[in-house]
Amino acid sequence: MFILLAGFYVYPTLFNLTNSFTDLSLFGLRRGGDWIGLENYIELWRSDGFRRVVFNTIVWLTLVGVGVRIVLGLALAFLLSSRTLRRWRLATLSRVLLIVPWATPPVVAIIVWRWLLDPRVGAINGALMSLGVVDRPIAFLAEAAWVWPAVLTIITWNTLPLVSLTFLASLQSLPQELLEAAEIDSANWLQKVRHIYLPHLKPAIVVMVLMSTFWTFNNFIYVWLATGAGPGTLTNVMATEVYIKGFIDGRLGFSSAVGVVMATAMTICGLIYLRVVAERELREEEER
Repeated sequence: MFILLAGFYVYPTLFNLTNSFTDLSLFGLRRGGDWIGLENYIELWRSDGFRRVVFNTIVWLTLVGVGVRIVLGLALAFLLSSRTLRRWRLATLSRVLLIVPWATPPVVAIIVWRWLLDPRVGAINGALMSLGVVDRPIAFLAEAAWVWPAVLTIITWNTLPLVSLTFLASLQSLPQELLEAAEIDSANWLQKVRHIYLPHLKPAIVVMVLMSTFWTFNNFIYVWLATGAGPGTLTNVMATEVYIKGFIDGRLGFSSAVGVVMATAMTICGLIYLRVVAERELREEEER
């Protein structure tokens, strides 16, 4: 089984790495590609367009996207574990409603959100105009000022529940004796968050940040189905760049080079994740 899995992952990786040193074209697969060495990587390094792609991937898609999910996930976890919801018997209903976006397939979620954000028939534009917030419809997925917030909204809506439920599960494992001691010492809510909740949630936060980075960095479906990497190339990220260069421009060799850069970045993140998990397990064993 290990040999099978190794072949399943290693062969495509080596095949893609080899192609990245050639000028292989989608329209000349039978002929194959000629060896050109590092020319694809040199072109990547010198390309202003690729720098924009890297910026979109790292800053907008990953840093901003993951940051928003972590902050909102913490807020929702605290809300779902609050005494107010339990007092009004809304805790179970709230958790069920939270699962709905997570259970929605990404393709369905994107289609629904594209309709909601449509400038002509979209419900969001209709509500904003009826409330007098705007005087004209906004093309959220076509205007430069709104397109990234709109894309991140779609991603956050569909993926936030997993982050929230992870933090909620961690909160439920918090020893109540710590909270009781804090109340005896007259600690306010902010002091509890700083000295009790956040230290307890730190392992979960670290893991979710790293896992969300994996899921987000190489994201293709949300960006491509929502905007097609547009308007123009404004939302073009590394995953869509691989597709555009390989299957639209037909430059499979160049596309493979982009894929190698992506794989290298993900490998670095993976090593960081493994180290964090290993150190966490080591601390747990020492505590036992």
